[in-house]
Amino acid sequence: MKKIIFILVGVCFVLASCTSDRAVKTVKQYTIKQFMDNIDYFSGSFSHDEKRLLISSNETGIYNAYEMPVEGGELVPLTQSDSNSVFAISFFPKDDRLLYHSDNDGDEIYHIFLKETDGNVKDLTPADGARSTFYLWNFDEESFLYGSNERDRRFMDIYEMDIEGFESKMIYKNDSGYNFDGISRDENYIVFTKSITTDNNEMYLWERETDILKHLSPHTGDVNYSSEGFSLDSKTLFYRTDEGSEFMYLMKYDIESGEKEKILEYDWDIWYTYLTYNGTYRVVGINEDAKTVVKIFDTKRNKEIRFPKVEQGNISSVRISKSEELMTFWVGSSRSPRDLFIYDLNNGRVKKLTNSLNSEIDRDDLVDGEVIRYKSFDGLEIPAILYKPHQSSKDSLAPALVWVHGGPGGQSRLSYFSVIQFLVNHGYVVLAVNNRGSSGYGKTFYKMDNKNHGEGDLMDCIMAKDYLASTGYVDTTRIGIIGGSYGGFMVMAALTLQPEEFAVGVNIFGVTNWIRTLKSIPPWWESFRKALYDELGDPVEDSARLYRISPLFHAEEIVKPFIVLQGANDPRVLQVESDEIVAAARENGVYVEYVLFEDEGHGFVKKENEIEGYGKILEFLDIQLKGIQ
Repeated sequence: MKKIIFILVGVCFVLASCTSDRAVKTVKQYTIKQFMDNIDYFSGSFSHDEKRLLISSNETGIYNAYEMPVEGGELVPLTQSDSNSVFAISFFPKDDRLLYHSDNDGDEIYHIFLKETDGNVKDLTPADGARSTFYLWNFDEESFLYGSNERDRRFMDIYEMDIEGFESKMIYKNDSGYNFDGISRDENYIVFTKSITTDNNEMYLWERETDILKHLSPHTGDVNYSSEGFSLDSKTLFYRTDEGSEFMYLMKYDIESGEKEKILEYDWDIWYTYLTYNGTYRVVGINEDAKTVVKIFDTKRNKEIRFPKVEQGNISSVRISKSEELMTFWVGSSRSPRDLFIYDLNNGRVKKLTNSLNSEIDRDDLVDGEVIRYKSFDGLEIPAILYKPHQSSKDSLAPALVWVHGGPGGQSRLSYFSVIQFLVNHGYVVLAVNNRGSSGYGKTFYKMDNKNHGEGDLMDCIMAKDYLASTGYVDTTRIGIIGGSYGGFMVMAALTLQPEEFAVGVNIFGVTNWIRTLKSIPPWWESFRKALYDELGDPVEDSARLYRISPLFHAEEIVKPFIVLQGANDPRVLQVESDEIVAAARENGVYVEYVLFEDEGHGFVKKENEIEGYGKILEFLDIQLKGIQ
């Protein structure tokens, strides 16, 4: 898949009358600090005795690891970092020791750390400059698997580490750029995938006893494969694929006979699926028109079980305990950050464990995103999510922003994003566009931007202006474009290749020189390099096209003001990308604001930086689009 880096509802089309005719109302406007004082929680895995949950939270302004009783209560801090974010991995299978990972101010060179019950912390993967990734606990619960590029910075070898002496041994030397994709319960089989292009990969099964690597996915055309685990007896492999289909569906493969069988399919991508520890339930997540729909099946009765009812939004993910008696699940919506709930499968009791939304914010002052569709320049139907401020109307035309997601190959979804709600709360209409090349709408749509970046996808964003005009409540002279990463590139592509189309731009760590970016991708992306080149272009062979679409080489065309946010430690979009486009535009007399964070990488994780950076975006827009001085 090309994410650089997941019940059919009705949808409205281009007519403005399809959008909700919400009554105009006055709302309280909140500061960026109030929006950033929402608390982000994730993880939610169980302790070995199933009495506590392990949670990562940024309530102090930096992510740290916490535990919480399963019946609810105060978070108890397990780590207390005040600089680098700590992301919890797991409690140990049989005791209260803890694994977590952390990098250095966003450089993405993660190490795996052990926190003992006495508070001592040890770096288990201390090799300087080497990146480590936790994979999973082995089913004997005596060791875990992880990947590391210590031997060769280009490739992630597979290691096993025992949890008594913490001795590590390499179990697979990965010189072929394979991606680890799962291990059987008897630990004899490991599944790999290998990227061919961003739309096409291969899947392999390695038998440890015989050291035989078997190719499982001979095919023609563009097909994707992804392992989804093994049966309890290690005789069957489950996997997702889109072979012969627009969308990913679930298959099973009998290892001994080689027989394959389709077992589950929907009209959308199956995004993830897994069996619970004892195999009683299968959990399935479906990417249904920009939202996640979760289903749980009783595998013995082959029957879908009903979820407990919740009013706060949609269930996005589920975790069932080892005993299969308790289930945690996350619930959120486009106007409410997700919260953690616990469900007792024996007695049916449900309890909400977290309150993510800042208590100072009235949820009714926020807005729901609405899925719409509009026609692009060539008649292609483009999905998008519309956020209409409560205070906007045909008698009070509002400024608007076209929001472009990251990627390439990402997707704007019906989930909460503080920055969008912050801007909408202050009177900006936001249209989050899923331009051609976005995931979630079938593989034909997904690969329509291949070697077409800055062209067809950009026109999809420009045509969004026609939709905004059709609503009747947008001031068409005050439409800007905003995005991060690939979305930031689209912002600068608009300002250089179509310089009169948008009134302003907001570039959040966006690529401006594709030739340099593709030559300088992080070494641990080596296995994905060819796939990136296939989609975006080879920086040598396709240099003419990459030059043509790279905003830096056309900076003299910029006439509209813009703002840039950048992390100095970003390994994907280097700081020089932003430095140079800002300097070139200023040299031409264009007004530019530049916000650089010395302690951030590709995506900001520290609240104080989010407050500063996103607050400056609003200040810039208020002056440049609203004319507030």
